[in-house]
Amino acid sequence: MMNPPPGFRPAGTAVLAALAAACAPAPAPIPVVEATIADVQGAIFSGATTCRMVVQAHLDRIAAYEDRINAITVVNPAALDRAGELDAALAAGDEPGPLFCVPMLVKDNFDTHDMVTTGGSVALAASIPPDDAFMVRRIREAGAVVVAKTNMAEWAFSPRQSVSSSFDTTRNAYALDRVPAGSSGGTASGVAASFGVIGLGSDTGNSIRGPSSRLALVGIRSTIGLTSRDGVIPLFLDRDIAGPMGRTVEDVARVFNVVAGYDPADPYTEAGRGRGEDDYTGFLATDGLEGARIGVLRALVDTEDADSGVVAVFEEALRELEGLGAEVVDPFDFDVGEQLQRENMYCSRFRYDMHVYLNSLGDAAPFTDVLAVLETGEHSDYVERSLRSFTDSPPDVHPSEWEPPCPDYLQNEGRQGYLGDLVAAMDAAEVDALVYPTWLSPPAHIDRAREEYGGDNSQRVAPATGMPAITVPMGFTEGVHPAGLQILARPWAEGLLFRYAYAYEQGTRHRRPPEGFVELAFD
Repeated sequence: MMNPPPGFRPAGTAVLAALAAACAPAPAPIPVVEATIADVQGAIFSGATTCRMVVQAHLDRIAAYEDRINAITVVNPAALDRAGELDAALAAGDEPGPLFCVPMLVKDNFDTHDMVTTGGSVALAASIPPDDAFMVRRIREAGAVVVAKTNMAEWAFSPRQSVSSSFDTTRNAYALDRVPAGSSGGTASGVAASFGVIGLGSDTGNSIRGPSSRLALVGIRSTIGLTSRDGVIPLFLDRDIAGPMGRTVEDVARVFNVVAGYDPADPYTEAGRGRGEDDYTGFLATDGLEGARIGVLRALVDTEDADSGVVAVFEEALRELEGLGAEVVDPFDFDVGEQLQRENMYCSRFRYDMHVYLNSLGDAAPFTDVLAVLETGEHSDYVERSLRSFTDSPPDVHPSEWEPPCPDYLQNEGRQGYLGDLVAAMDAAEVDALVYPTWLSPPAHIDRAREEYGGDNSQRVAPATGMPAITVPMGFTEGVHPAGLQILARPWAEGLLFRYAYAYEQGTRHRRPPEGFVELAFD
């Protein structure tokens, strides 16, 4: 071994790091189709790419493919500047947030202080809210980059399709002649086509889980009270939920960690104080279904309108659950239809909830009564009937003070009775969760969305009871149309839902990207 020359001193750590950086390849764009949060962050932290390059890649995909699906309403003009700020902060040694440089899509009913928020209505086409919705603020503080807003059904009225008077019709990325469902269809199609790594949607009866199922995504509706709806244009606030829609269970859990939690601006979250988990990714285990007792809610399977192809995929999913270690309890007998006949299952409070929201916009609000659009004609033909159905409800009187009253969720005896009966039935059967197809039908053709609508199981249990549910891809019908497995659990058991969904996802790997949205060539 040669001795070092006279005066030689070993290089310090900083010098070695500088030399290594000088010898490392220059950062370059990376593939982003189906990229996960871990993929993006790993590439940035290793120096293989930059946040600006990652965001640019997603903006390029929107520019290249948006005309096929019409998922995007507006692109964030500050997205690249924000990415540059994140790169500079990382270089300066700042601690990155949990969603550092995650390109995200946000449904057009979430308030954004820097972009219009229309709720799918041309009447709000110029409305820029004074601040961000709670969830938008949370993801931005965690380091996410909002790259664009996404199209939706007008006023979130339709579970069937995503058609707005502000930005027109969104198509299903897997079959351009089909609907992506509603109302979060823009987020669903956009995330499926890798316009963003993950997105935010809202769900009053169907609108996270339904579109997620149609686009081979994972979508979760939380327990009522675990997540805030502040700054989300409401449909029926006593049923509304907001949350993530993504391509993997892990990504959805990562975002859920950030957006779940108490918010003083949303009184419903008072009930959720102390009920959440510190880290939902801690529930993710490939053997998570071993020993689980899963009930099959046959009332949502064996129906006259069930598509044979969807049922066949679901029956295979039950076999897959058993193969992954679950004990399948089939059938789990429970009369869903009878429960839905209870008093006050539905409260038509849209006009009141919109009055509260519009007042939150301050002097910039174009009107304070949403039914003003009936006079101006600023609405699609398909929503007029729904709008007129609210004319008898006063805009400025809380539903609990109506005659007869329509009480809020926690005071609603009918909904609490439904919840109590179902949980008691689950306890008696000793099951941990229930499963059923998210949709019992393939997606409708875009030009026959109303006529072909059917099989929407998301409406029938979780919204009324307030229980949490998650949908995860379970395969395809006709080899083309995604189908979703919905898992429902007791209140506050989101960790269990993530555990079961992750084990099923990892054990089956059903998701695949839609054709026609290939990786773009790097410059």
